[in-house]
Amino acid sequence: MTLSSAFVAAQGTPVPAATVDSTGAMEMDAPVDRRNQPSMIEFGISPYYSFVAGDVTAKGGYGAGIHLRKSLDHLFSVRLDALYARSKGDNENDVITQGNRRHDTDWYSGTAYGVVTLNNFKYKGDIRNWNVLLMAGAGFNYFSTEFQCTEDGRRFGCTGTNQPFVEGRNGELPLEFQTHAAFGLALNRRLSERINIGIEYQAFVPLGNRADLVDGYDPVGGTSDFRDVQNVAGISININLGNTNTRSEPRYWVNAFTPLKDDISTLNSRVDEATMDTDGDGIVNSVDQENDTPAGVPVDSRGRTLDSDKDGVPDFRDLEPFFPPRQGEVVDADGVVTKRNDAPLTQNEIQTLIDTSIARAIAEGNMGNNTTRINSAGGAIYLPMIYFNLNSSEIKYEDYGQLASISRVLTANPEMRLIVRGYTDRTGNTTINQRLSYLRARNTIDHLVEVGGIDRTRLVLQYRGDEEAIVPLDRSRVNRRVEFLTGMGDVTEDEAPEGVMPQSDGN
Repeated sequence: MTLSSAFVAAQGTPVPAATVDSTGAMEMDAPVDRRNQPSMIEFGISPYYSFVAGDVTAKGGYGAGIHLRKSLDHLFSVRLDALYARSKGDNENDVITQGNRRHDTDWYSGTAYGVVTLNNFKYKGDIRNWNVLLMAGAGFNYFSTEFQCTEDGRRFGCTGTNQPFVEGRNGELPLEFQTHAAFGLALNRRLSERINIGIEYQAFVPLGNRADLVDGYDPVGGTSDFRDVQNVAGISININLGNTNTRSEPRYWVNAFTPLKDDISTLNSRVDEATMDTDGDGIVNSVDQENDTPAGVPVDSRGRTLDSDKDGVPDFRDLEPFFPPRQGEVVDADGVVTKRNDAPLTQNEIQTLIDTSIARAIAEGNMGNNTTRINSAGGAIYLPMIYFNLNSSEIKYEDYGQLASISRVLTANPEMRLIVRGYTDRTGNTTINQRLSYLRARNTIDHLVEVGGIDRTRLVLQYRGDEEAIVPLDRSRVNRRVEFLTGMGDVTEDEAPEGVMPQSDGN
């Protein structure tokens, strides 16, 4: 019988062993890879009830067997059996043969089985407490039979007359080498890593010219192809042989899918570890150079807190994050110059500062969704976007510094007009999103006018709702934004959406 397996042989989840070091502390040894270990061999002993299914009514008997079983993988194993069985049969007053039939048979055999564990095709579970087996194989046998002589035979010591079953008057078949096919079923119960018990049944179908003589009798007339079948049924006590430190439990006790589930679990844990972001700044730990960044703080591509103007105050606490102090100036804890050098900045100085900030942001990979570009007479200027909480148009206190920086840029560039444009994410319906994006742009303009001192005519209000989302995610902070664009020529404001008063409500 050809055996094959569709699964990789593997065994359970590795369990690390504990050792004690010289200080008395417990240490964990390297995990034992059970998958690559050879498995233990099962040794079994079985007492049997024995009977022959043949031409004579079986009266039962007894037998004993031993076996060795080796797993090939989770589904298939091989088993070698040795068996002795003594079976009896008796037909009293047989009307066909005009006499009684009776036999005593001694059976000796060796059989090689291919075994499949039927319940290991199930996905659920890990260690199997039950083993349902189907066996098929072939082997050799020797059997001798002493049978009562009747009128239907003149061989093996019989004269063709009925004789009582008495020693010296019986027919005898001597031991002779024969072959057989064999089949079996078994149900085993696991008690521990070492021991299991079971019930089993085996049937041996003889081959050759003595196939119908196990009970000593040919069928009447000698014309039938019927074969006598030696049967045994009983219990088995099975022990796994081998060192548990170097050999795994036979693999038929482990779910065939467990190694695959273990691999998936290991892969998932590695993915989780590789994508872990402890401080939630959007930069995974394996790249993040600052794993304790406060929540919501802008960082560069390596997870470092941004300090755009290099004044020693990070952007999230800096009220003027884009204006580095000039030589001789000092900033306070909020990043604001306290000892200001009143020498006015020239247009070139302003542009130099802006260009330096842009170059640094580009080098750090942070130009993406955090800034917008506007054009001025002195060149391109990148202004920070501001973001809003879900379903809110209220400007957050943490953005006051960003808006102060924008006010300073506008003050330094009196010819500049600025489009202030609001957006929303993709949650909510279109009408609500239109109103929300309008209010975000309007509140931003109100702040620039009231706090920053910017002339309202230099600011152009526009809104787009969720029409120009930067990222495809529905609930994304990046989409809930106000950005700034160059106001050129006769650019006009958008009219307030229906249901919203165009005047500032002071929000």
